Amino acid sequence: MTSNSKTIKKCGQCLVAAAMSVLCAQAAENVTEVTLPGDHFYPESLTSLKDGTLIVGSVGQGDVSRIPYNSTDVTEWIKPGTNGLHAVYGVYADEKRKTLWVCSDKNDAGEGSAEAKTFDLATGAPKGNYPLPGVGFCNDFAIAANGTAYVSDTRQATILMLKPGAKALEPAAQDPLLAGADGLAFGQKNVLYVNSVTTGKLVRVNLGSDGKSTGIVDLTLSQPLSRPDGMRAIGKNRMLMAENAGNMDIVTIGADGKSANIKAIKQGLEATPAVTATRGMAWIAEGKLNYRTDPALKGKSPAPFDMYAVPLPAK
Repeated sequence: MTSNSKTIKKCGQCLVAAAMSVLCAQAAENVTEVTLPGDHFYPESLTSLKDGTLIVGSVGQGDVSRIPYNSTDVTEWIKPGTNGLHAVYGVYADEKRKTLWVCSDKNDAGEGSAEAKTFDLATGAPKGNYPLPGVGFCNDFAIAANGTAYVSDTRQATILMLKPGAKALEPAAQDPLLAGADGLAFGQKNVLYVNSVTTGKLVRVNLGSDGKSTGIVDLTLSQPLSRPDGMRAIGKNRMLMAENAGNMDIVTIGADGKSANIKAIKQGLEATPAVTATRGMAWIAEGKLNYRTDPALKGKSPAPFDMYAVPLPAK
């Protein structure tokens, strides 16, 4: 073999090695499935940080776990009982104020009550505890630009709010259109969108200068929703939404503010209540809460509890 031939062969091998290195790096950047541990996790809500960290709450275990960016390692972060934590429903990370909001309710032993709790977003240390009035059910959160936290009370057709510095939740909106209120997301500064897990509605709540509702509009949908649940803003009047029927959707509010276009970006999953978006990826979790309520599934294992990601569409 000539010297030139050897050089060409060596260069070819280098190119192949470089290509393989690029492919491996790309693969490392594309973790799109995470399995949550055990057969009693029942994730109901997801949130995420800008650095790609995923945070997931467990109804069955009553804890909160973290998953580092581009990893499949699930680590228990906030343990059951911390700050009176029981069954975990909504979780929401407010990075600006370094706060994790968590909805807690009764666990399978009947312990606990409906409460919105806050934790330090860096350490997980308890910060605050805000009981829901009456016989409420704390389900999810959205945070306004001024730091006011909005909480969906699914049982009492109510959206509650906690202004910065306030000591107790107060009603921001109460209306029959809010029956089954679940997922929340801001579209604009003073416009809050709310879906209903029981009626399949998506409504617009207009907020006044005091943070309370000035009117509610029942939006016309491009297609029916089946038990809509978690919802996260991904732009002005654009949201990521989970349907418990197994769909992850992009919701785009019409220019008239009275309609919404629903477009599925992942389908065919089982009982999916939770979504979040970070670093260009849209994540959805199979909560499989139907195993807790459907007599036909009694005694059957719901495991595995899987989370899936797809690229978030630009438009």
